[in-house]
Amino acid sequence: MPRAVLPKLLLPLLGLVAATVADCPSSAWVQFKDSCYIFLEEAIKVESIEDVRNQCTDHGADMISIHNEEENAFILNTLKKQWKGPDDILLGMFYDTDDASFKWFDSSNMTFDKWEDQEDAEDLVDTCGFLHTKTGEWKKGNCEVSSVEGTLCKAAIPYNKKYLSDNHILISTLVIAGTVILTVLGAIIWYLYKRNSNSGFTTVFSTTPQSHYDDDCVLVVAEENECAVGFD
Repeated sequence: MPRAVLPKLLLPLLGLVAATVADCPSSAWVQFKDSCYIFLEEAIKVESIEDVRNQCTDHGADMISIHNEEENAFILNTLKKQWKGPDDILLGMFYDTDDASFKWFDSSNMTFDKWEDQEDAEDLVDTCGFLHTKTGEWKKGNCEVSSVEGTLCKAAIPYNKKYLSDNHILISTLVIAGTVILTVLGAIIWYLYKRNSNSGFTTVFSTTPQSHYDDDCVLVVAEENECAVGFD
């Protein structure tokens, strides 16, 4: 087998291992600093915001949370140039009536907001936040939407699998373990192949020369020889 063949066989395995430890789950995601983002373009009918959120949690993520102007601008720019999102994107927030404040579904702190100037309703129960993609400002609206034209999701780096079901976690673990085992076995085979190639398989045979002495005589070192030495 040519020496170049085994490295070519190992490349897909090494690539698969690299993919399992990549920052984001796949090329469909976009990375910005310590987070991965994906826009699910599928339009769906929903009965509550939880149906929208499930779109993200099924991908191991949560609905979008925004924590500074730079992140807000990145999302706005990506929505316009790459994702081609609708005019309004549902943010991953809800109004907590217990302390009369908005909170993120992913439990991160509300450290930033970009609300447009609008009068708040007297009752903010079932009020959600929307990102207006033309201005980058946020606006308040009713959470009881009947459909969405896309869902914006976010996951932390390293890719957080806390939302995945036990089956997803088990399958992912088995895939990673199997890939690592195959890669190690491939490396061992390659090492043995190179070692044997370098050392070669030549076997050196040695023969014992036939004795020139008579079988009937024994050479004894003594004062006198008990028999004469004969040569062929």
